[in-house]
Amino acid sequence: MSRVSSSSSEREPSSSGRRKEKPPKKRSLLKSLFLVLFLVVLVAGAAVSVFLTLYLRDISEDLPSATEMLAHKANVASVIYDRNGEPVARLFTENRQPVELRSISPWIIKATLAAEDSSFYQHGGIRLLSIARAFVENVTNRGVKQGGSTITQQLARNLFLSQERTLERKAKEVILSIRMEQLFTKDRIMEMYLNTIYFGHGAWGVDTAARTYFGKPSSEVTLSEAAIIAGLIAAPGRYSPLSNFENSKMRQKYVLDRLLTLGWINEKERDEAYAAELEFKHVPNKVQEFNRAPYFVSHLLFNELLPKYGPDLVYSGGMEIYTTLDLKMQEAAEKAMKGLKSQGAIVGMDPETGEVLAMVGGHDFAVSKFNRATQAFRQPGSGFKPVVYAAAFESGLLPSDHFLDMKIEYEKKGPKMTTWSPENYSGKFSGEVTLEYALIHSINTVAVRLIDYVGAKNILNTARNLGITSPHVPADLSLALGTASITPLEMTVAFSAFANNGKTVTPLMIREIRSGNGDVLETRSPASTRGISPETAVTVRSMLIDAVRAGTGTRAQIKDRETFGKTGTTNDYSDAWFLGGVPGLTAVVYAGNDDHKPLAKKGATGGVIAAPVWKAFVDEAVKGRDLPLKFSVPEDAKVENVKICRKSGFRAIKGCSAVSIYMKKNEAPKTNCPIHGGDMYASTQDPNAPRLILVHNDSETYASSGLYTDAGTTAPPPETGPVKVSKPTGPSEAVAPSDMAYKDPNPADSVEDKYQKLLKQYGISN
Repeated sequence: MSRVSSSSSEREPSSSGRRKEKPPKKRSLLKSLFLVLFLVVLVAGAAVSVFLTLYLRDISEDLPSATEMLAHKANVASVIYDRNGEPVARLFTENRQPVELRSISPWIIKATLAAEDSSFYQHGGIRLLSIARAFVENVTNRGVKQGGSTITQQLARNLFLSQERTLERKAKEVILSIRMEQLFTKDRIMEMYLNTIYFGHGAWGVDTAARTYFGKPSSEVTLSEAAIIAGLIAAPGRYSPLSNFENSKMRQKYVLDRLLTLGWINEKERDEAYAAELEFKHVPNKVQEFNRAPYFVSHLLFNELLPKYGPDLVYSGGMEIYTTLDLKMQEAAEKAMKGLKSQGAIVGMDPETGEVLAMVGGHDFAVSKFNRATQAFRQPGSGFKPVVYAAAFESGLLPSDHFLDMKIEYEKKGPKMTTWSPENYSGKFSGEVTLEYALIHSINTVAVRLIDYVGAKNILNTARNLGITSPHVPADLSLALGTASITPLEMTVAFSAFANNGKTVTPLMIREIRSGNGDVLETRSPASTRGISPETAVTVRSMLIDAVRAGTGTRAQIKDRETFGKTGTTNDYSDAWFLGGVPGLTAVVYAGNDDHKPLAKKGATGGVIAAPVWKAFVDEAVKGRDLPLKFSVPEDAKVENVKICRKSGFRAIKGCSAVSIYMKKNEAPKTNCPIHGGDMYASTQDPNAPRLILVHNDSETYASSGLYTDAGTTAPPPETGPVKVSKPTGPSEAVAPSDMAYKDPNPADSVEDKYQKLLKQYGISN
């Protein structure tokens, strides 16, 4: 018993001891389980951490650096200005004009904050709760459905990311937002945001939006208007007041209610803003829409800007292009253009500088992109004669000299061996005439004889010296009739030389170009060369003044201003011109159909068709401008003003048809007109007596008329008076025109296709 007891007593402790040891084993197991779990979590966390680190590093590789973010600029429209700083056109892929935050209406800022991110000035770029809520919603819906983006996030996305809705893009957005908050102040972020966001109808940035919808700058926007503009951000198409007014008002109410809830306005302000009548002044925004001077702008784009600077800089770089254009003068030209029933062109130029002041290349740029001012090679007809006369005077001839206005024939070279005989517009001949008379009455036969005497190559050289670069200028007698095909711009340059005393100017359309930073990229200054002598220029101009006063250009006379000019008409009435100017302005008007169809069956002359349009343009163009009324004669021009008889070329007296013109000093006739009462003997002794110039077969023609003797002197008829007969020394070979004179094809048919190809070439969408 005692052993049992003893035994029992020994087992009990043992048994009780085992029972006491069991709890530690359980605790140990739990500890182990917790330890394992902790280790799993730790490892998993570390793995996730490593994964996230690697993932974030990976997706961050292609994100912009801090330096790139600081240097980044949103696409900014380039602006073309006229000579007075008035905007002519805006060039853009995104029509945006940045403004400083301080220049934006406070109502716009408050309305934007209320609509998009009321805690913007409190958070660090992201709202974690919003992101979490959006994440849960997106996972639940198995796709990105909800944004939860702050203003900073929206800006980051707009500037540096795509608009795709993926978790990766969202992660990048968060990273960039945090970086931006470190780099920029809150006000700077808000300023960038308002200048970057899209507001619909082609308006990028808040200032463009204010002008697009309300016709005013963003600084002048009211509370009511600000709520409309801020409401557009969420969905510009859905909330557009122009296309979805009811939706827009609904969104406006939401924005106003948010402002009230935030305590930024009171109920009265909310109600008044909602009830306020909205006045929309929609200004359309389209790339390539040049409402002001479209032909001028288009010419600059494809001939100057895009080839040199490229489309990115021109359309997104915020360039400032200061041109020579005068918008008031441009408007006068476009108004005058309506006076032409056909197509045509008008060019206005400062003759001293070559600055193009106005350019119209057709009736409607939207209908036809063909710029007839710079692209149409058309025959100027008699408008080319001043070039011929300039070459003649450069060779030593004088306005008082005589040529025959009589029938003349030239043999054509070739198998047919036919003859060419030019005719006058009147169909009549005037016999022996002065060069002054021949020019103002646009006599064809005299102009042909002039080329015969001077030589076609010399005429061509003079044309080149006057700025005519066209390849379609034939070196033959037909130049007298204006068979060269030349653009209106070239003809404007040529006639400017008569206005500016012989200088040939280079057409100038751009004065200065600045970058988006305000740096000067280039400046251009007027350039000119000596085209003809000042004496020749002054002489031709004085004769062309008489052409307007008493010749074919009477319909172009500008009241109280010296006006010079010349009409131009082709034989088939397919082209009509008036070319000339007043002090400070040279202008050319061209009229014609693109397919070369006649303007009329008869009578469609430059004096009838083009001269009135020219007058309408110039009359309006000179209004209110401080321009001289008369042309000046330079001191170095060795000329004198003389009054001569149009018929005889001698000094005019009572009874003469007199004209005051400039001639070289000491070369004008010294004696009075013998036809109208002057001393006959004295005129025969005048060393400067007008000469009769004979060419080709003129000697026989003149002799058969009874006015010429074998002795080589004139038998003074009562109509002409005594003149000295002078044959040219070593006359140049007369080249008759070919049967196939150049005629500009109809490029207008294909120009639209070419225009679209240019847009495609430069990556510009229309």
